[in-house]
Amino acid sequence: MHFTKMHGLGNDYLYVYGEVPANIEDLSIKLSERHFGAGSDGMIYISPSEISDFKMRIFNADGSEAKMCGNGIRCVGKYVYDKGYTDKKHLRIETLSGIKTLDLNVSNGKVKTVSVGMGKAEVSENLQLDVDGEKVTCTPVSVGNPHAVSFVADIEKAPLLTLGPKMEHHRAFPDGVNVEFVEVIDRHTLRMRVWERGSRVTMACGTGACASTAAAIKQGYCSFDDEISVVLDGGTLKIKIAPDYSVTMTGPAEMIYEGDVIE
Repeated sequence: MHFTKMHGLGNDYLYVYGEVPANIEDLSIKLSERHFGAGSDGMIYISPSEISDFKMRIFNADGSEAKMCGNGIRCVGKYVYDKGYTDKKHLRIETLSGIKTLDLNVSNGKVKTVSVGMGKAEVSENLQLDVDGEKVTCTPVSVGNPHAVSFVADIEKAPLLTLGPKMEHHRAFPDGVNVEFVEVIDRHTLRMRVWERGSRVTMACGTGACASTAAAIKQGYCSFDDEISVVLDGGTLKIKIAPDYSVTMTGPAEMIYEGDVIE
């Protein structure tokens, strides 16, 4: 099996063009392992689609399937264009959370950045969670997948490693949840760290950046139609949200290396 390792701001996956194998859960766990595998946050399979240009399926490092990945879908756009599967610069990608649109920014024949029409964010009222006796306030947001966004005064002191896994499996989120801690730098800049459902701490989360921006607007920290810079451990994404909560995300996509699984 041939794969291409790619990343969007350090959120790295192994990309395969073809149909998903029956043993995908075990395969994703094995290959994602950082010391004994190729090392990644999971695997993404790309194939033709009957209802859009291409279809993507996302498997986390623990073998579970995700509905959507913002950093991953940008890499899908680069993959299919750079490898010659399409010459279109505007693409429609089928995901488990619906069809997303991509606009590819191409320079010297290669995709450099991708803007993604993420659809509408659904922002709920704040929740007060009891996490092992500690009170945590979060804003639930859906961007095709579930997020719990908590605002903090200092991101360096955010309890990502302690509260992240506990919030991921909190009874308030029966299907699990991605957990974001966010510091508001100013009205156009957010600093975010993430505990991803099924993948633990990652360098970046595209849907998490979108969810955090939507929550920040809901809480009055940011404004509709402004371009918001979301600074992640792996770099910066640009997020813009319309008054109807339609989200556009722009960021880079990069190839790392090609590989083959020999057994």
